[in-house]
Amino acid sequence: MSPQTLYIKNMVCQRCIEAVEEEFNLAQIPIKSIQLGMVNLESEISDEQKSSIRDALKKRGFELLEQKNSQFIEQIKNLLLKQILYQKEPLNVNYSTYLEQEIGKNYHSLSTLFSSVEGITIERFIILQKLERVKELLIYDELSLSKIAYKLNYSSVQHLSNQFKKSIGMTPSQFKKTQANMRKPLDEV
Repeated sequence: MSPQTLYIKNMVCQRCIEAVEEEFNLAQIPIKSIQLGMVNLESEISDEQKSSIRDALKKRGFELLEQKNSQFIEQIKNLLLKQILYQKEPLNVNYSTYLEQEIGKNYHSLSTLFSSVEGITIERFIILQKLERVKELLIYDELSLSKIAYKLNYSSVQHLSNQFKKSIGMTPSQFKKTQANMRKPLDEV
């Protein structure tokens, strides 16, 4: 049998990867590789196995995606989250080029699909995710605002501050002083 790729919604962190991997191990379904939003299997699984893993994942808050459009949406989200949350260095290309290169589809069609399904643009999704990451980094208090701006690929500290104030209603400094717990879980952004 040939390898099979399954797409899974709501995988947003390393613990999610571990939880999904555990479910596949319990179901005795061999995994070739696993990453945010995607499990590559060593071979195709039966409909019965797929149904079983779908139910097990659902109990943990994940969803097995079977429609191609849903798979593209989740792939877009996971690629963007990977860049925003886990990359040490900022992208050296813009997000549209990055998505085209990674997915192999025209950005305009990806953007249209994303907006029609999610109700927001890819650009707005990126901004919301970056702002949640800024909040997290401000609460940790390990990096200066200029280092946060660089890490998240903002053109300047001023750009980050303006976007933060416009969306959150306060400056990063005000947020840091209030230590307000205004963060949202990533799957709710």
